Amino acid sequence: MTRPIVPTQIRKVFDGRVFSVTVESIPLPRGGRLEAEIIRHPGSVVLIPVTDRGEIVLVRQYRPAIGRSSWELPAGSLKHGEAPDRAAIRECHEETGLIPAAVAHLGAFFPTPGYCDEEMHFYRATGLRPPTDDDPAAHQDEDEDIEARAFPPDAIRAMITSGEIVDLKTVAGLLLIENRTR
Repeated sequence: MTRPIVPTQIRKVFDGRVFSVTVESIPLPRGGRLEAEIIRHPGSVVLIPVTDRGEIVLVRQYRPAIGRSSWELPAGSLKHGEAPDRAAIRECHEETGLIPAAVAHLGAFFPTPGYCDEEMHFYRATGLRPPTDDDPAAHQDEDEDIEARAFPPDAIRAMITSGEIVDLKTVAGLLLIENRTR
């Protein structure tokens, strides 16, 4: 049985709106010490909104880190104490303007475990409908300017192959949804 590796010292070097960064002094099993720089993230949800016609709703938004707009699956960070299934419904409404009748959990993955603890929870969202006056208002983040559009799965595969889609969570989400429908 292996002993868990526990940091002997943790220093928070950045605390931002979406994530924090720590430097953790970790004793190595064979001796020595690692100063690990780790991004701490509350986790997120990724939606695969499927229309009644079998199309998948993608969103296009500007991504400052890559200096361009990107077509991707709708996604968003968990709020403190928020359950992922509730966040999935909220984010679907906020980013696509549609409210799902049902969300089904497809899996959870760590996109960059080498330096970040973000866990992405993937959900298929179905029974999409526009909001009514009885629904709470959706609020996009201040920095979001989102365009939502439904695409057939074949078109999304072509966009991935051509390099038009560069977002890895979208590639993973398409793979998940295709494996569930076989």
